This record gives sequence, C-alpha cells and structure tokens, in this order.
Amino acid sequence: MAMEPKHFSMTIPRSCFFSTHRLESYPRTGDPQRRGEGAGLGYNINVALDCGAGDRDIIDAFDTQLMPAARRFQPDFILISAGFDSRIDDTLGCFNITDQGYAELTARVQTIARECGHERIVSVLEGGYHLPGLASGIPSHIRALMR
Repeated sequence: MAMEPKHFSMTIPRSCFFSTHRLESYPRTGDPQRRGEGAGLGYNINVALDCGAGDRDIIDAFDTQLMPAARRFQPDFILISAGFDSRIDDTLGCFNITDQGYAELTARVQTIARECGHERIVSVLEGGYHLPGLASGIPSHIRALMR
C-alpha cells in the first residue's frame, strides 16, 4: 500500500509502503531488513509471513506494524494493491486468508483513512489465480469498502 503525506518537504518521507508476503516469492524484494533510508527510514515495511499464514497472522501484522506507522505518517490518500493470491485455495499463493479476513484488513485501512480526516482510498486488483476465490473475495473486499 502506498500513501502520500499531508505536507511535502524534503525532510519528511513522501510515501509509506507496507507489504505482507512470503519472503521467497517473486520478485524477492520484500526483505524485512529493507526499511527505507534517511527521512523515510521505517516507512518501507515488509512483513514476511510463513506459508499457511491465515487471517490472524495477517491481521496481527496490520495491527502491530501498519496501523502505528500509518498513524505517524498521516497519509493524504491510500492505494491498496489488492492481491487475492493470498486467499485460501489460491493456486499460486500459499496463505489461507479468508473472505472475512480480507474484509477485516479493508476495515483497518478505512480506519487509517478516517483517522487521517478523509476516506480517500483507491483499490486496484493485482493478483489472484483461483477464479471461485476471486468471485467471493473481491465482492467481500468491495462490500467492506462501501461500509
């Protein structure tokens, strides 16, 4: 998820990036040690999860890492790269995120936007290879966005 700051300055980070993924997955750029640099140190947040991770694992990552960072960062808008290859039964991913899990993650992103005084969220579909899973996961995400 990319977020833009409320005020532009060369002394503050211009974006915050948060990703949950399997470390060994393509393109292998999500090492948790890659945390940004300079004023942006700590605003590049890579959370590597083990295969088999489920709703509680990813929700915990959002609660303990994304939420505090986003509250410090105060984004002007939020871009969600909605990857459903983490959904249970996906043919490429190895996680077990349920439709309810995706809805809860979406609700947390909405909380961030509201706490920052706006509801500017853009969501872009970027992954998912199990058609029945996409048919139920995407509407779950969209319904949560509409709340």
